[in-house]
This record gives sequence, structure tokens and C-alpha cells, in this order.
Amino acid sequence: MNQRSGDFEGILLVDKPQGITSHDVVDRLRRKISMKRIGHAGTLDPMATGLLIMLIGKATKTSQYLISLGKTYEGTIQFGIETDSQDADGAIVAEKPLPDDLSTERVSKEMEGFLGDQYQLPPMFSAKKIDGVPLYKMARKGKTVEREPRFIRINEFKLLRFESPEVDFRMSSSKGTYVRTVAHDLGQKLGCGAHLISLRRTHIDQFDIEDGRTLETIEQSPLSEFGDMLIPVHKAVPSHVL
Repeated sequence: MNQRSGDFEGILLVDKPQGITSHDVVDRLRRKISMKRIGHAGTLDPMATGLLIMLIGKATKTSQYLISLGKTYEGTIQFGIETDSQDADGAIVAEKPLPDDLSTERVSKEMEGFLGDQYQLPPMFSAKKIDGVPLYKMARKGKTVEREPRFIRINEFKLLRFESPEVDFRMSSSKGTYVRTVAHDLGQKLGCGAHLISLRRTHIDQFDIEDGRTLETIEQSPLSEFGDMLIPVHKAVPSHVL
């Protein structure tokens, strides 16, 4: 496909590395293909890695549909330590002893209690805006404001490995679910506190991280090959969305 820079359209599956924002990925792709019309369908925190659906050109029109899709993650929670951001990027705010009965069975049982429909309070360290201001900007100033709980659904929250004080898990959930808040809340239920120390998004509905490309691979590839990396919009979304 001999396309020039600024002349691409489609969906690109990217394996986001740790330590950069989702918008950093947008900026790097803009530089690569000299196009401004690039977006993504679902943010990943800087600490998280894994699947980002990037929308190139007219594919940005499908963002609302793609953002609405369910997501699957694998990650690790550490018990006994709470942070202000509920993940490893935050400052430690509390350290608590682990309960004597902390076991695979007890942790797994508490995890099962998170399954189903529920309301979740967005964390202060989040991009959610109140009166046009992202919550994380208020949080950095030490402010806490009232937030509206949001409806979410957790379809799977499975223990993969427990080795105190850490548990590896897999979670499938609806859009808008803060996995680090689930980690925090699990720690509250167990009475010892917790925070998320790693997170990788493996699936967004039918899209699989195994089909994603690293940013490094994309940036080092010739521009002439970029079009071949894209999934045509009509193959990625139902016809009624187009």
C-alpha cells in the first residue's frame, strides 16, 4: 500500500509501554505519519501497559463505539500498603499488618464479591473532570472533592497466583472501571489495605494484545509499511456504527 504521510485511515493496535501516557502515544504517532487526526479508544494509566486502540484519520468517528467495549486486564495487587493514587505511582499513605488468615481461599472469596453490577467512586487521581478541571490536578494540590459514583460491571475477577503479600489476577470489566480502585477496595475488605503494582490490558472485546505492535516497532518501520498495519474500519466495527 503506497500511501503518503497524512493519508491514512484505520485502526492500529498498539502495545503501550510503561511510563508514558496514552496521549504520548498519540503524539508519537502524529510525528511518525504527519497527521493530526489521531485518537485512542480508552485511556491507560502511565503505569499500565498493553492494548491501546489507536484511531487514524476518519476512524476517529468510531471512538464512542470502541470506548464502550468491555476490557480484560491482568495485574498484581500488593496488600498491606495504601497509596494516594491507589497504584505504585503514588505516595504511601498507610501501612498495615496483614491478617493472620490471609490465604488463597480468603482472597479468592473476597474477589468473588466484586462480581456483577455496582457503583464505583472514581479516584481523585484520575482524568475525570469536574467543572472542566481533571481530578488529578486537584489531588496534586491536596484537594478532595465530591465525586459521583459511576455504574460499572465486573464479569471476572480471578485469582491467578497468591504469594503473600501479592496476588496476581485477571479481570474483565465494563468501560470506565478503575482497576486500581478495585485493588484498593479489596484491601479495605481484607482489612489490610492494598494498591495496584502492575497492570496490563490484554483484550478490548475481540481485539487481542497478541495482535498489537510496540511503539518502537511502529516508529522504526518504513512509512510505506504503516498502512499495512491498520485494520480497515469496516472490519473492526459493525456496519450500523459507520
